[in-house]
Amino acid sequence: MSALRIGLLGCGGIGARHAGAVAALPDDMELVACCGRDAERTRAFAEGRTAAAYTDLDAMLRQERLDLVIATLPPYNRGGEIERVAKAGVHLLVEKPIALNQPAADAMVADVSATGVVAAIGFMYRFGDAVRRWKAADTGKVGLYAGAYHCNALHADWWREEARSGGQILEQVIHQVDLIRHLMGEPDTVYARRTNFAHHDTPGYDVEDISAIVFGWDDGRIATLNASNIAVPGVWHKEWAVYAERMTGRFTSWNDAVLTRTAGEVSAEEIAGPTDPFVAQLADVYRAITTGAAPYIPLAEGAASLKLALAARQSADERREIRLTA
Repeated sequence: MSALRIGLLGCGGIGARHAGAVAALPDDMELVACCGRDAERTRAFAEGRTAAAYTDLDAMLRQERLDLVIATLPPYNRGGEIERVAKAGVHLLVEKPIALNQPAADAMVADVSATGVVAAIGFMYRFGDAVRRWKAADTGKVGLYAGAYHCNALHADWWREEARSGGQILEQVIHQVDLIRHLMGEPDTVYARRTNFAHHDTPGYDVEDISAIVFGWDDGRIATLNASNIAVPGVWHKEWAVYAERMTGRFTSWNDAVLTRTAGEVSAEEIAGPTDPFVAQLADVYRAITTGAAPYIPLAEGAASLKLALAARQSADERREIRLTA
């Protein structure tokens, strides 16, 4: 089979990460076209990668005979593009968050599913070596997850506006919300708090910069997350600990963890994996396209994790626990 022809929709920083992942799989795929709103920036982005530049998605779809579009448009800037790609018969890898509200997310999943194309969501934490080692281990049921996400940056102007980004919970913390679902299943309740603690005088900054979330299960299990954008400047600090019936894991990244068996003879395994999760994610989409199998993380998972993130935000705004299951 010849290499897949890849189109990139959205030419910002995360688009560059995906373009790098395509370049890491030269036998399987080739970036042939890029599409962005700003003609000059898109041309510069594409020229550096010997790809064609477009500002018109439909023109790119007509002219490039694409096999896969990687959609990295920011969440506020999605107006049916994902659905148009799918209706053109082109497979999809979509960056999170899938949408800014649940009806839009559910409609996207339904429309894309109806076309029969392969469609995956970009929750790359699941592809990390340490995360996959945990999933393969005999851990028993997870009773407690304690995660943290902290940074300190102004980010892009759209990121600072809730109407355009959804806030830090939807834009960044959702990766660990998805990881909680991946490791523990669907929670029954959520309670959260959030506030703009240190940026309320920053023009245009109306999203939360500190937050805390507690997910609960009716059988007593708990997952907690705390996050901020007031920590060490320039440092993205992500960590989580997982406590299960027969194993404890302390993760400092998706690739790095110490997994300690706590049942029987206590023993520890240190994981320090080399995997680039963006490359692994794309390789999985290639596998799905070429074999007809489902991707490891189907697009519907994007809607399911969004539901929990939105419920956490609602809980914080209404100062009450939200029930997630009947």
